[in-house]
Amino acid sequence: MPARFTALLAAALSGLSLTAQVHAAATHYPLTIDNCGVPQTFAQAPARAVTIGQAGTEMLYALGVGDKLAGTSLWFNDVLPEFKAQNAKVPRLADNDPSFESVTQQRPQLLTVQFEWMVGPQGVVGTREQFAELNIPTYLLPSDCEGKDNLVGADGTRTTPFQVDTIYKSVSQLAAIFDVQDRGTALNAELKGQLDNARAQLSGKDLSSTSAVFWFSSADLDIDPYVAGRSGVADFMLQTLGVRNVVESNEEWPSVGWETLAKANPTWVIIARMDRRRFPADDYLKKLEFLQNDPVTRNMDAVKNKRIIILDADAMQAGIRLFRGLETLSSAFASGKAAQ
Repeated sequence: MPARFTALLAAALSGLSLTAQVHAAATHYPLTIDNCGVPQTFAQAPARAVTIGQAGTEMLYALGVGDKLAGTSLWFNDVLPEFKAQNAKVPRLADNDPSFESVTQQRPQLLTVQFEWMVGPQGVVGTREQFAELNIPTYLLPSDCEGKDNLVGADGTRTTPFQVDTIYKSVSQLAAIFDVQDRGTALNAELKGQLDNARAQLSGKDLSSTSAVFWFSSADLDIDPYVAGRSGVADFMLQTLGVRNVVESNEEWPSVGWETLAKANPTWVIIARMDRRRFPADDYLKKLEFLQNDPVTRNMDAVKNKRIIILDADAMQAGIRLFRGLETLSSAFASGKAAQ
């Protein structure tokens, strides 16, 4: 558990004991939660859980229930430093998508899923119905199902803008499932504090003419890149800080040509750093080399003026890293210097 979270939790619990405030009520089992329109019932706090997606994994670590994890999968970056020791004890079922069998063999009492394309109507791992047949409850992070159609576009299309409250909702619901509500309350307080801090760094600064593009990856460096669309998680980060996204598609991560992006000429280019190697451009150094040498991109103002921010890929996702990502972006926008 991170030191500052531990301190915050201790302070919160101490404050509750000194005032008339009441601790969060203990979970009464069986607990039924409506998750993305599918009720999930828990007879008790899960003793064994499996995660598909780094965001859910680190969320459970931050809630202090990492000892309940029997397996993890789908990682973009190395685990946060404060969770390294805990993570080393948890089996890695797959760096990317695990097989249905590798998940079920762990006999989980909870399967936490970051993306519906992993476990959903067309899930590459399986459907929720398949896991239900084996009495395995599935918890899909609400950020990937609420206000989003995952059957349109490669990574889904937003029908309404991403809401940060879906992250707080995940924290609260997972805390209820594991009966650690006080930890959930303290964690959400910390996350909201980070968001407020990111905004405060830009207090009084006019960013009305500032724009940006998020480059996540590319199937090949010679073809159109995957960039952040409007209304998604990355776009929320820009909107929160008062910066305009130059990409207008409502797809979560559409592919857009560099000629179009160069014409939009964003003030900043934000590129994902990741440790996975599914595509050539997963390597951020190759992204940098491309931007600096391609005849189209090297003439963009952001490239010529070295306004390129390197950000962990998972900080562009709906998890606890998003809030640290906001602070990184805010610092760069405030100073006018790239934070890497």
